[in-house]
Amino acid sequence: MNEPIRLPDLSTDKDFDGPSFSPIYTTTVTVNGGTAGHGRASGIAQSADGALNLNLRMPAELGGDGEGTNPEQLFAAGFAACFHGALSLVARQAALDATSICVDATVAFGRDPGDGGYSLHVDLVVKWPGVPREIAAPLLEKADSLSPYTRMAVQGTPTTITLAPESPWR
Repeated sequence: MNEPIRLPDLSTDKDFDGPSFSPIYTTTVTVNGGTAGHGRASGIAQSADGALNLNLRMPAELGGDGEGTNPEQLFAAGFAACFHGALSLVARQAALDATSICVDATVAFGRDPGDGGYSLHVDLVVKWPGVPREIAAPLLEKADSLSPYTRMAVQGTPTTITLAPESPWR
């Protein structure tokens, strides 16, 4: 017998006022192996629980063989999924059918004219058949304010970078 999926108990209310970040879920993905001489990720990306296990390759447009995924594709998938989830949440709360929502995320990797380094640009396109623009637009804005990925894109994300201690077997 199939049991219905239990939806997470998430809120659109900004009702948390704790003294610091309060994690609800944490995951770790490790990337290792591959060729690093070109300055682009290659090798294997694997999550700690084993659910994600991907070969990373340079895209053909950057001279690679294109026979694996790349960081921009992974970022686009995460961004689209996160925004889709936020919009689905606000749609359910507005008593609208969220099953037809489709989010396309296009991630462009390029040069930043400000400093000559590398940068990303993200375009999200939401398709929501049967929902008038005047109803969808404010829900897109609400989802934008809730989605951690869009918040990260605007506000940045606190990041720590630590060099692990040397392994005793080296």
